[in-house]
Amino acid sequence: MAEVQDGDNVKIHYTGKFDDGTVFDSSHGREPLEFTVGEHALIPGFEKAVLGMEPGQTKETRIVSEDAYGPHHDNLVIRIGREEFPPDIEPQVGQVLQIRGDGEHPFPVTITHADEQSVTLDANHPLAGRDLNFEIEVISVEKPTTEG
Repeated sequence: MAEVQDGDNVKIHYTGKFDDGTVFDSSHGREPLEFTVGEHALIPGFEKAVLGMEPGQTKETRIVSEDAYGPHHDNLVIRIGREEFPPDIEPQVGQVLQIRGDGEHPFPVTITHADEQSVTLDANHPLAGRDLNFEIEVISVEKPTTEG
């Protein structure tokens, strides 16, 4: 059987859990996740975890935050006065908004706190600063074709 190597197109099923066992994402119940190893479409630790696996093989792996979504950066959390918040939006914790900096492309922020005086916005990825646990099952491995 073919082991997963850099450049291979792989299909996998996975379940991601936090340390307390809470599932935060899973491909089960939908189509397998398909990606090419080495194209950096997924977090680095996930790509590293599938290297060397074979079709039909399942493994559990722990990916530390540095190899996942990186550390949580406090400087990406801002608190704004309620008067600065758009009046047509009722802020709710967990709500994701798109904001635009000075001449920048829009980027997502999550509301982490809202009261009568202020709203706290977090531009970190929701999984930043967290170590993640995955169960990974390789469904198929397709080697790249060489042309010419």
